[in-house]
Amino acid sequence: MPKLEYYIPVGRQRLRCGYTTGTCAAAAARGAAQALLTGIRPAGVEIDTPAGVRVQVELLDWSAGADWAMCAVEKDGGDDPDVTDGMRIYARVSRRSDGTLRVDGGEGVGRVTRRGLDQPPGAAAINSTPRRMIAEQLAAALQEAGDHGGLEAVISVPGGEALARKTFNPRLGIQGGISILGTSGIVRPMSEAALVDSITLELDMAHAAGVQHLLVTPGNYGEDYARDHLGLETEGCISCSNYLGAAIDHAAGLGFSSFLLVGHLGKLVKVAGGAMNTHSRTADGRRETMAAHAALCGAPRGLVERVFEAATTDAALELLEEAGLREDVMASLTRALYENLRHRAGEEMEIQAVVFSNRFGLLGQTPGASELLARHRRGEGESL
Repeated sequence: MPKLEYYIPVGRQRLRCGYTTGTCAAAAARGAAQALLTGIRPAGVEIDTPAGVRVQVELLDWSAGADWAMCAVEKDGGDDPDVTDGMRIYARVSRRSDGTLRVDGGEGVGRVTRRGLDQPPGAAAINSTPRRMIAEQLAAALQEAGDHGGLEAVISVPGGEALARKTFNPRLGIQGGISILGTSGIVRPMSEAALVDSITLELDMAHAAGVQHLLVTPGNYGEDYARDHLGLETEGCISCSNYLGAAIDHAAGLGFSSFLLVGHLGKLVKVAGGAMNTHSRTADGRRETMAAHAALCGAPRGLVERVFEAATTDAALELLEEAGLREDVMASLTRALYENLRHRAGEEMEIQAVVFSNRFGLLGQTPGASELLARHRRGEGESL
């Protein structure tokens, strides 16, 4: 069967969409149910996704017994760099005597172990929309066959447990496999939505666990520095990647008491310049911001020009160090950083920051950072 021919514009490109693991599971469940109820194994099925896109998929790897049937759908991620692309999502459908529809997870599908996720602890990590899609396909197969009985679909992903180690699942408390996901049923290539969803999900979990004081870093550099040089407890550290603004907005909306940001100057100088999405595709401004603060601190024109031309923030700092201006410029940058963070967070949530670099170590911190650092060193950050 042909691949999904549904495209969206991304920048100057036209990229092909794929379909989610949830769509795969629902399609496999429809095919297995039809085979169980009619004795005929369809070569493929067509199902409607929540996005309104109709998907046609091939059904593979058939097997069956007296009261069950099983088949698979191969995941098609389109032009999205999806770790599940090409994997096979299986549905084993069997009859139920109580007339109900049930959805569960088997091999390679994770189990939820913490509160705050889409499903409760103990449940298979099959999110609400895929669960509904699977149940709808079971019901449609029953109606088509004129059968009024019950059905159970068990979704499995061979290799899912190993694959899950490459995802956020272990960090989120989903053990034993991947999640069956997708709110629209369609994978939109290179979308930021999935990353932002992962960040907000971590914040939701922290809130559900009773955490009040957040430790947040843009990534591994910040987390390593927080642990190895600041002596902070990082077990419950939230990684906001490039999406600091989205993380602040969601954290403030949930009502966290404090938000301590630990980050490398290469990221936080952008925030000092007003950028809350620090991805290089969206914003840079590092050299402009460094040069502007150097000028504000009295650097002569020639030094400002050299700072502006520096290849990295560490290279700019070396120039400022030689001129005896590093501390003054960092103090100015940190004030601007604090103003922008406070403006974004509002008045209800305290927000502070620590700035470092690989070359110079600790560069600066906002006025109330010391108190939050002490809190996280004492373990009062309520790690997840």
